[in-house]
Parts: sequence; structure tokens; C-alpha cells
Amino acid sequence: MKSHRILGFGLAAAMLGSMATGTASAQEQRFVSVGTGGVTGVYYPVGGAICRLMNQNRRETGIRCSVESTGGSVFNVNAIKGGDLEFGVVQSDVQYNASKGEANFADGGAHEKLRSVFSLHAEPLTVVARKDAGVAGFDDLKGKRVNIGNPGSGQRALMDLLIAEKGWSNSDFAVAAELAPAEQSSALCDNNIDAFAYTVGHPAGAIQEATTTCDSVIVPVEGEAVDTLVSENPYYFKATIPGGMYRGTDNDVNTFGVGATVVTSADVPDDVVAAFVDAVFKDFDAFKALHPALANLTPESMVNQGNSAPMHPGAEAYYKEQGWLQ
Repeated sequence: MKSHRILGFGLAAAMLGSMATGTASAQEQRFVSVGTGGVTGVYYPVGGAICRLMNQNRRETGIRCSVESTGGSVFNVNAIKGGDLEFGVVQSDVQYNASKGEANFADGGAHEKLRSVFSLHAEPLTVVARKDAGVAGFDDLKGKRVNIGNPGSGQRALMDLLIAEKGWSNSDFAVAAELAPAEQSSALCDNNIDAFAYTVGHPAGAIQEATTTCDSVIVPVEGEAVDTLVSENPYYFKATIPGGMYRGTDNDVNTFGVGATVVTSADVPDDVVAAFVDAVFKDFDAFKALHPALANLTPESMVNQGNSAPMHPGAEAYYKEQGWLQ
């Protein structure tokens, strides 16, 4: 996966061969990658935006950032643990479970070197159904053809938990598809599935594709199982998808969700993490303008909310200097 990159922040050869202008030499170039998710979600464009901001400073920092489309949150955590990624965008529940060795990470144990960098936007669990499928709420998915998400994704981890909390199993669906986000909208509109569930920031390209290509609606996700998950887990919260954002859904839709966060490893050097966060916060208005899901972020909320793993010391020192860390 990383044949183009020298692991462990090794020395790169034959790049930027002169320091005449005060830039970093070829021997000092370092490469970092940010694991995201499917290209139709929000993780990928947000990761790309961070890398673009970081790469604007690569002549001074000697660090070049690249964005990777991946299987999602669980994959990103495991890739960071294995040294194949330096940074990853992950759901807040996945960060928590990885740091504690719970849920999907129970067999492998706690990822003791996992470190928080900052949190991002809210990600409501969004269920989109064909208008002719007769799905008015989550309970109506029983007996339907439903895409529950690809293995390794945060949406799959959340769906597995909600299904278990309701006392269901995957056999309660006529089909429990495992499609990647890039495939689910076309599958819905081609009538290969009746609905799909997606944890994503809004507006999202995949939801826009589904609701504009065919007659589909966003349905609420609420009830006793949701109330239990929200009350028992600090990383879940009630959420609302605004009416009118997508064709076919005029009224607000109640659901619940998680937050997107950025994580790294304790093995990533402090100066690399400091350069990463500096690229985001030194022109914060430009960062927020890169995607609508980022519009309402504040530095204080990104630093102090949704981060359950220990803060990376490179980020912590930066935030303390800015006066943001509580």
C-alpha cells in the first residue's frame, strides 16, 4: 500500500535537489498519508483539503502530505497501528473503542499508541430508502434489501451495534449488502437494494446522488434502541438532518450519530503533527470554506470535544500555546 513512501519517515532521494532558495533539501523530505474513506463521502475531500493546506508549506517543513481513499474508520485505525498510515479520519465511536480495546477491537486489544489530533464535523446515521420501498422508519427495514456497509467502515460498525441493540441479526434483512459508499447510490437507484445506511457529514455527495437520480427519501432513526445507545455511550448523540437539504425530504429527520475525528500514532514525530495542525488552524477560515460540513467548526470544539484517545503531544503543545486546550 505504501510502496511509494519510505516508512518510518525515512529519507527520500532525488527530490527538490537544491536548497538555494532556503527550501528543505531532498534528503530532508518526509511523506505522510491521511486515510479517509470513500470518494463520495466527506472524509476524502476533507482529508484532501488538509493535505492541500499542508503541502502549501512543504518547502519550509519538508513534509509532503497525500490523501488515501480507504475502507473507512476501522481500516484507518488498523493501518495506523500497522504503520501504513500516519493520520486517519475515524468516527468518534471507533476512536473510543480502538483506544479501549472494545467492540471491533476486542480481539486485538487496545491500540495503546493511538493518539487524538482533533475532531471534525458531526456525522448523523443517514438511512436513504427508495420511495416505493415502504420504509417510513428504521424498523421498516426488517425484511428489506439493505446495504449495511462494507467491513472496515465506521458505518458498518455502527450498524452492527444498532442491529444488535434491537435484538436483530443480519438474517432479519432480505439482503444484508456490504457495498462500499461509492456503490450504494447506484445500487439503490438500480433497484438492487431498498435502502442504505451511511454515517456521513452533510451535505454529502452520495446522498445527493441517490436523491437526485431516483425517487428516494431519508427516514428517521429513533426509538428505544437509539435512546439506550445515546444514554450509555458518550460518543453518540441525537442529530437532525435538515429538511430541504435533499430532494424528496422536505421536513427535518431525527436520527443519531457520531463525530468525525482525526487520529495518529504516538510514533509520529511531534514536529510532523505540529505541522499538520498548524496547516489547518493558521488559516482556519480557509479550512472551513473547503467543505460545507466544516462551516460551523471552532478550534475550541475541535480540541476539546469528541477526542477519547490521549492527545498527541505535538498537537497538545500547539493547542496549549494557542490557549484552546481546557
